[in-house]
Amino acid sequence: MVSLFLGLVLSSSLLAAHDLPANTIMNSFVKIEPHQAHLVARVPLDLLQNFTFPLKGDQYDLAASQGVTQNALATLAEGFILTENGVQLVPSEMSGHLSPAGDRSFEDYEAAVEETARPPDPTVGIANGLGYLDLHFVYPISSPKSVFKLRSLVAANLKSMTKLTVRYMPLNEPSRALIITGDAGAVALNPSWYHAARGFIVLGVEHILSGIDHLLFLFCLVIPFRRWRGLISVITAFTIAHSVTLFASAFHLAPRGAWFPPFVEMAIACSIVYMALENIVGADLRKRWLITGLFGLVHGFGFSYALGQQLQFAGSHLLVSLFSFNVGIEIGQLMVLAVMLPALALFRRVVPERMGVIILSAFAAHTAWHWMMERWEALKLAPWPTLDAAAVVTLARWVAALLLVFGAINYVAKWAGRRLSSGVKLPEPRVEEPSRSAG
Repeated sequence: MVSLFLGLVLSSSLLAAHDLPANTIMNSFVKIEPHQAHLVARVPLDLLQNFTFPLKGDQYDLAASQGVTQNALATLAEGFILTENGVQLVPSEMSGHLSPAGDRSFEDYEAAVEETARPPDPTVGIANGLGYLDLHFVYPISSPKSVFKLRSLVAANLKSMTKLTVRYMPLNEPSRALIITGDAGAVALNPSWYHAARGFIVLGVEHILSGIDHLLFLFCLVIPFRRWRGLISVITAFTIAHSVTLFASAFHLAPRGAWFPPFVEMAIACSIVYMALENIVGADLRKRWLITGLFGLVHGFGFSYALGQQLQFAGSHLLVSLFSFNVGIEIGQLMVLAVMLPALALFRRVVPERMGVIILSAFAAHTAWHWMMERWEALKLAPWPTLDAAAVVTLARWVAALLLVFGAINYVAKWAGRRLSSGVKLPEPRVEEPSRSAG
């Protein structure tokens, strides 16, 4: 109800006019002190068109705008929802006024606070619809170590079009920046490690279950296999490989440039086509871990793109969040395999095994081929990097890293295979000799 109310109050005139606001980006600071939390925000007047500020000619009449400004501040106090350990905070102090579009006070926190505390200068001209409403809310809090969450319901009907940039400034800790969209829900500004872990595990599961190309690649991997034991080395290789590139991307060690994301997307489609064709012509399943590890590196870059925008919500728990996201991917893969393998076993009862492998692989190859062609067209439009000294050094580092990765994959895969194959041997059946009759 609150979301619907704010959407109507703050932007109903936008819907009536069928006109989208020119500026939907709000800037803010959240600072935590021992007994108070401060929210300082700058809201474009484009998002407040339902409030009619008095005009003098083609500019706002600042001296006559105080009443409308107070009404807008009261409404925005419900539009910015700040919670402490799940309990919504209510501002004890509110201040704010209109500012011109060219004002640069929000480049740092202290200047922004000083600007909101200063009474509006009636001599400053603010053109109709081109300024901001600057605000400062002060909230009493129980402890600076609490978990604080922030949600934006300003112009809620615009959802992901609105963005709230937040500079979070915890007590005695480095500050960090976040971008919260209108449809993001409540975002933890300083999540505990277990909250971060839980959230990123769920994110990893959701990503693998919604990633059609990753699922199709996994499907091509398992089509020829009849039992879990044969898949151990393959899944191990895939897991280690995509973990390496996922972590490398998170620490900005991946290649950069506009060409790389479409290259990765096309390479993922190529991996599906190759794996499907290998199934059709007949694969050496004992060596499948090698090619799977190579393609796993590519898929790891794909996973990193889904993770990139979410890492800002990890707080100070980057490694925990990365590891948890990876765990979520593995949980999702195991869930998918738990469905795929019995389904394939049932399929083999209806269709002869070799024919079934060919039919299913051909379907996967046909689908991925179309993806590959579409992504190739996108890749051709991207600017390619120049091969300079820095690029050669980066390439050499990645080659060395690949050799180490494949060595680790080979060792782990063989170790896992030996552990599974070395079970307790059953005693051989005894063959009793026929008893001799006494003669």
